[in-house]
Amino acid sequence: MPTNTAAWIRHKHAKLEVGPATYPRPAAGQILVRNHAVAVNPVDWIIQVEGSLLFGWLKYPAVLGSDVAGEVVEIGPQVTRFQIGDRVFGHAVGTDKDTNDPAQGAFQSYSVLLERMTAPIPKSMPYENAAVLPLAVSSASSGLFQSDNLGLQLPSANPAATGQTVLVWGGSTSVGCNAIQLAVAAGYDVITTASPRNFEFVTALGASQVFDYHSATVEADIMEAFTGRTLAGAISFGATGAPSCVRILGRLPGNRFLSIATPPVSFAGLATGGWPEKLRVTVRLISSNIALQFRSRSRRIRIKYIAGTSLKNNEVSTAIYRDYLPDALSEGRYVAAPNPTVVGNDLSDIQRAMDILLAGVSASKIVVTLP
Repeated sequence: MPTNTAAWIRHKHAKLEVGPATYPRPAAGQILVRNHAVAVNPVDWIIQVEGSLLFGWLKYPAVLGSDVAGEVVEIGPQVTRFQIGDRVFGHAVGTDKDTNDPAQGAFQSYSVLLERMTAPIPKSMPYENAAVLPLAVSSASSGLFQSDNLGLQLPSANPAATGQTVLVWGGSTSVGCNAIQLAVAAGYDVITTASPRNFEFVTALGASQVFDYHSATVEADIMEAFTGRTLAGAISFGATGAPSCVRILGRLPGNRFLSIATPPVSFAGLATGGWPEKLRVTVRLISSNIALQFRSRSRRIRIKYIAGTSLKNNEVSTAIYRDYLPDALSEGRYVAAPNPTVVGNDLSDIQRAMDILLAGVSASKIVVTLP
């Protein structure tokens, strides 16, 4: 039997440590993948530096990580879409409250994935490019298409134009650049925000208009851009996005619904601030959410936070990972974005990758390749 190795987080707030792990076996509806590339996301270092308020259920030692690209080595019962040897990317859900299973985390040599949260990699696409997709695709899809979020029509090869426009705040973020592509593929126009250096990037992904979120007039400019348009709703990424979107939606007719991926508070200080900073962040998180709820209700705006793995329990997962992405990627109608920045080639490099991400990146995703 092959041997497995993982980058473990042994206890709350600990650094990752590489060590032996049980070789997992897939159950019904699951596959086992030999990982060749994994990506890191802000949620990984948030778990590491905070670990109590947002992920208090997590059992330790744990294996973090959501983004996997690799080769299928075993297939569980009832799996029909994949065969041993297939190149795939998938969304690992090991840190979910209803999963809580190290075998389903990404940061190891072998990961168990749900068939419904996995898609084939085109022959021409390297593993490191495919690894940027899973969490970003899942989060964007949950916010855009689930009935308890924006509930937009699903993407397809030849979408019928809806005549409606989606506001994507934070279009150059990992999730934002996938939200742009998915919304356009579903028949919607997209207005988005980014730094000027990323205007061309998000426009190439399909955004019809892009505005500088640093501009003092960005909110007024976006309101003006919606003149004559029908609002389909908004989806927000980045700590400053939700308050701005609430102010914008409060002045526009149409579907005043905001799907929120990022709380309106920064967690960056948690890495070095100790318990006083953790207390301040907790207070800010609670107070800012209360304020956001009050402002949205006073403007008759519905808001909902995106649970990036919630689509695993409904039809959106198969609509995206089975019905849309395989052909869209292989035919070039959908691109793996943002571009990967590879910072290592071993499990021992994942902690450094998380530290680099904490320092900040733009229009890129930090990836570690594995042998």
